[in-house]
Amino acid sequence: MLRFILRRLLIIIPMALLVVTLTWGLIRLAPGNFYSGEKKLPAAVEAAIRKKYGLDEPWYKQYGMMMANVVRGDFGDSLKYPGQSVNEIIRRHLPYSATIGILAYFLALFVGMLAGTYAALKQNSVFDFGPMALAMLGLSIPNFVIAPVLVILFAFWLYVFPPARWGGASSLVLPVVTLAAVYAAYIARLTRAGMLEVLRSDFVRTARAKGLDDRTVLFRHAFRGGILPVVSFTGPALAALLAGTVVVEKVFALPGLGDIFIKAVLNRDEPLVLGIVAFLSILIMVFNLIVDVSYGFLDPRIRYE
Repeated sequence: MLRFILRRLLIIIPMALLVVTLTWGLIRLAPGNFYSGEKKLPAAVEAAIRKKYGLDEPWYKQYGMMMANVVRGDFGDSLKYPGQSVNEIIRRHLPYSATIGILAYFLALFVGMLAGTYAALKQNSVFDFGPMALAMLGLSIPNFVIAPVLVILFAFWLYVFPPARWGGASSLVLPVVTLAAVYAAYIARLTRAGMLEVLRSDFVRTARAKGLDDRTVLFRHAFRGGILPVVSFTGPALAALLAGTVVVEKVFALPGLGDIFIKAVLNRDEPLVLGIVAFLSILIMVFNLIVDVSYGFLDPRIRYE
């Protein structure tokens, strides 16, 4: 297990550098630049800007300087936010995205696993078809539809929660529910599928033949194996939630990382785009490593060599 973890940790750095390289290439292939606008700058001003940021150097020198900074963990200053480093911007906006992301995933985990487990236990009944129909509805309706509906209903009609902005605990309810809706639907369907497969296994039938009650069979024998699909889904889903969801942050005017990322792309803020992409890629790989390691504790049949 230790050798497996060390190998995966060593792979994270080159994979993150590869993602940064591809992102850098795509940014350079796109037309335009961060200083271009409706009115073309004078040639002397444009030449001065290009010299200041090293854009007058050959592409391989620019790439080498960029990679040298990335390896040191220094993405430099933002091009659109003078005097602010990329690391500082990420550090400032990450807590907002992390707060609503973690709360949304725990809510989705609770609702989805509860609904999926109950649906598996009551297969082909109204208690199965009902939650799965709601899950399909949750998968079919995107966030940019759910968010305005919740705002209109609970903020403008019922006056229960504030419609936008970062404030107290009440301001978190609508964005957290909006984010959790889709993920709860995924988790419910994955839990149902995993539980149905495990409940038909030989070891579950053996446990029931020994006279164990349904509660003991479910929580002591079936549950760990039944949630393996949910564990697989957790890694990339949680990383995406922590990095920020653009639609939700836009609708609820939250100063999260997703909103900053979109602004950086539109502004062609190359250092900020590279910093957020590198952070997100490392986050996804670390969460996937945690998921893979957790398999060994959830399922004793799995061994890492």
